[in-house]
Amino acid sequence: MAAAAVVVALSSLLLGPPASADASVARADAASSLPACPFWASGITPPPRTVTPWVPPLQTASAVDFSSRPAAPTISGTLTNGQVTITVNPVPNAVAYKVWRDGVDVGYISYWGQTGPLTVTDTSPCQGAYYDVVAMYDTSNSDASLGQLSVPYWLGADGTLAPGAGDVAVGTQISMMVTSYDNTGQTASGLNAQLGVCATDPRVIPWGTYFTIPGYGTCYAADLGTWIQNDTVDVWLPGDQANNWGVQDRTVTVIADPYASGGGSPSPSASASASASASASATPSPSVSPSVSASASPSASASPSASTSPTPTPSPTSSGAATCSPAWDASTTYQTGAAVSYNGENYTATYLSTDAVPGAPTSWAVWKADTPCSS
Repeated sequence: MAAAAVVVALSSLLLGPPASADASVARADAASSLPACPFWASGITPPPRTVTPWVPPLQTASAVDFSSRPAAPTISGTLTNGQVTITVNPVPNAVAYKVWRDGVDVGYISYWGQTGPLTVTDTSPCQGAYYDVVAMYDTSNSDASLGQLSVPYWLGADGTLAPGAGDVAVGTQISMMVTSYDNTGQTASGLNAQLGVCATDPRVIPWGTYFTIPGYGTCYAADLGTWIQNDTVDVWLPGDQANNWGVQDRTVTVIADPYASGGGSPSPSASASASASASASATPSPSVSPSVSASASPSASASPSASTSPTPTPSPTSSGAATCSPAWDASTTYQTGAAVSYNGENYTATYLSTDAVPGAPTSWAVWKADTPCSS
């Protein structure tokens, strides 16, 4: 089915009052000097994968409708001295807010009635990055506690954040390797895994994007996975249907948000085409990936208002702790099943990895925590 391309004026991405010419140039130079956005779980290389036989799913995924949830808050931000300070505009009845950059947890803000600006600071911004925000309406951190996920707010060349379509407009088609998973529970964004919620590399297809996949239906990007890198998508299917999908090559099409007010305005669209993925690494060859995308969010646990993402707290050792496995080493490539210790905790490798720190927010699917240990 052909999709008509929608031309999106990039000039509409730039918000805020005009700056002086000198200040504008200085900020643009700073933005252009930022590093390329890395993959959220660095050091992990998916194994070679090839296209497999395909059994069509028993149902077609409809566009998941989140329009009944409270509207997303808006944000603003500015790049200054190599950091992006993000201000969240509060919404009624929300008790907290979470902000991501390219699917990576940037910060958590607890709202307790303070009158000052609600801000978080991204200390590691990158070129072409985008930011999402969600409001939370109780402290459970459950799917039911979340409002709508915001559209992406892109870091423009002028060093300011603004919503928009990024580099690729609605109607853009991208050749992708499509794998499948059947995990249940919350995805990385906090939304529950379900038919029509898919995992993407957020640098290529940002969270909050609707897109169609031939043979599957409509996807909403709201999850990620360690093997879902570059031009790869992981679709959710129940039970054996996930195995029957296998690994397929498909051309996906970015579409407008079908539930946007006024009959559908352009949805946030992909930030890079298949030939120009934000990652510097090569697109992996196709193969079956295990179900990794729908596990708990890789972001750190909720904490009071902070300007940076919280860091994991090492598990304390106890008098009855197990003996520590060999200490984890950043330069070693660990195979599946490898046992290491880090900060007083034993871990077992669930995937091949290098330089994925055990217990770190971005290593949630790489290492399984076993027991506290002592040497």
